[in-house]
Amino acid sequence: MFWTRLGHGLAAGAAGVTTLNAITYLDLALRARPASDSPSQAVEQLAGKAGAEIPGEGEDRDNRLAGLGPLAGILTGAAVGVTAAFARPVLARIPAPLAAATLGALAMAGSDGPLVALGITKPGDWTAADWASDVIPHLGYGAATYAMLIALSAGARPAIGDRLGT
Repeated sequence: MFWTRLGHGLAAGAAGVTTLNAITYLDLALRARPASDSPSQAVEQLAGKAGAEIPGEGEDRDNRLAGLGPLAGILTGAAVGVTAAFARPVLARIPAPLAAATLGALAMAGSDGPLVALGITKPGDWTAADWASDVIPHLGYGAATYAMLIALSAGARPAIGDRLGT
């Protein structure tokens, strides 16, 4: 049961992260806005606080940070997916849209929380467009993660509106 839930959670988190990235990249393409370097800044600051160094100098170091930032987001998405798989009995008791929104909110808190704590961003300063650029992809994450958990539920034949089995 443990390994099954772990696998389901990792698969659900991967589906969620893929959806979040697709929505984010579509937004970048449509609005011609730059990608955020906040995740890279967070990795750099956290490494410094841990006494670890990101190897390299100049462009080499910058490129490593550019890779590590998104990897931190993937880790967050996987962790929320695994948490959701183990919380499946609780999620099964609430309406599907609320469960999906809850997973999206957890992923958003997991990614934005460290950025706020490190002083990299201040949500109080965000514009409506900034909020939309963060909330909409995370809601997509939640919906995809929840849908994957439904699809992976043992013996389930999911249909629109189904809830997770316990």
